[in-house]
Amino acid sequence: MKGFPLDIVLAVIGIAVPIVAFVWEFVLVGRKRLGYRVQMDTPVTGEIESVFPGVLPQLRPEGEGSATDLQDLSVVLIRIENNGVTDIDTRDYASPESDPVGMHIHFPHRRIIGMAVTELSDDALGDSLKPGTGIARREDEQHRVGIIDLPKVPMDQGDHYKILAILQRTAGAGEYPTPVVRAKLKGGRVAESRSRNRPSPKLLALIGFLVAVIAVQFAVNLDSGKSSTDAADCLAGKLTLVGSTAFEPAIRDAAAAYAAHCSTAQFTFEFDGTDRGSSRVDEDGKNNPGLLTISDGPKNVGYPSLVPRTLALSLFTLVVNPGVGLHDLSIQQIRDLFAGHVDNWQLLGGPDLPVRVVDRPLGSGTRETFRARVLGDDQPPAPAATGCRTIAATNPPGPAFCEAPVTADMLRTVADLPGSIGYSENSDATKASGVKTVTIDGHSATRDQVLDHSYPFWNVEYAYSNGELPADSLAAAFLRFLTSGTGRDVLRSHGNTPCGELPNPTTCTPEK
Repeated sequence: MKGFPLDIVLAVIGIAVPIVAFVWEFVLVGRKRLGYRVQMDTPVTGEIESVFPGVLPQLRPEGEGSATDLQDLSVVLIRIENNGVTDIDTRDYASPESDPVGMHIHFPHRRIIGMAVTELSDDALGDSLKPGTGIARREDEQHRVGIIDLPKVPMDQGDHYKILAILQRTAGAGEYPTPVVRAKLKGGRVAESRSRNRPSPKLLALIGFLVAVIAVQFAVNLDSGKSSTDAADCLAGKLTLVGSTAFEPAIRDAAAAYAAHCSTAQFTFEFDGTDRGSSRVDEDGKNNPGLLTISDGPKNVGYPSLVPRTLALSLFTLVVNPGVGLHDLSIQQIRDLFAGHVDNWQLLGGPDLPVRVVDRPLGSGTRETFRARVLGDDQPPAPAATGCRTIAATNPPGPAFCEAPVTADMLRTVADLPGSIGYSENSDATKASGVKTVTIDGHSATRDQVLDHSYPFWNVEYAYSNGELPADSLAAAFLRFLTSGTGRDVLRSHGNTPCGELPNPTTCTPEK
């Protein structure tokens, strides 16, 4: 449906429907509207005289000889109102001109003992409701229905009057049948009025319709806005991404999101570590805009041709095998563990388990981040590493060290090797099964705790190309997608903070 102006159609519908509803409601059928409302229908109690003082004497039957034995009485109050947008004249009632009666109120299974007109909004209405104007009470004995006849009362817009009647049950038991008002207007209608303390169903339906139109139009505009932005930066080509395994899941998902709106873009992933990625782009990336490497932190020395682009602030965390049972370590305890000064976890309040330190190999961006942010430059060299499988098989009594080449291997080794400790990108660690994350000096790997400088284990993720990228290359478009397009949402979903959202976007650091 490309090219179809859906947003324009929705806008036209959103304008047309209220106009049609207004014309229908107030011009065609609602221009003249006579409403009625039963405001009270209750058995007679001693409170009637206090609520309507002086009215009951008017309701007593007259001229009927001896007093009637009145039992099972009820009092009904009905409001008659002009709730249309124009005045109602006597000629507007749809009954013969010779008939002074314009409205009938039926009370099934009840007869009328007496009635009175009360609460006139305008005293002039009383002239049309005097005896001889057509107001009367009678009874349809065959159908056991009491009837009040009301005259053709001319009513200005907003006028109302009320009819108070006392009735006696003639049949049935329990609740009284609802009074029925019968009348017709020429070019209008007579309908029961709804309570003014809640909106009418029609109004609610109209509001709901308009809200739905606005929501759909917003969604269409939002989607079309994203599509137009993405389409403007959709470039065909092939791009190979290498480097940090810690940032690999976020980059893979971002590439999938880019390819979803740009099917001509093809991505290949060959992540095997930060240092290897830098070496590859340095060697093979000259005049090759189809190759990018991702690095945990700035590049090492020896790569002068690599051009950096900051992407996001990434969080890292310590992980331990669940059997270790510790949830927090101090900076000094971490340094002692990775220096080989602690041979058993019980020295730190844990179980009687020998310590197994799992490190990343030299050249790993995550290892360099851990060294720079947590261990420090004065950390003594770690003991020689052996194979992780060898440690698992021989189970030496003292501390043992091994290396895991990539992030996935690190998490898998820590999960399988009792007494082990390692480190990983935080988002990967929280999703991995079989490992537990460890806080540092009581602080967690969160954006806020990095910004307030209480959590130390973080770094900046960079993308490097060999020289400047052509603006019309897929690599340049993908980097724009990551830094200023919807790719930022993908990075954020992996626990990273896009550089543009930090106090110092240029250097992508939490420093102000």
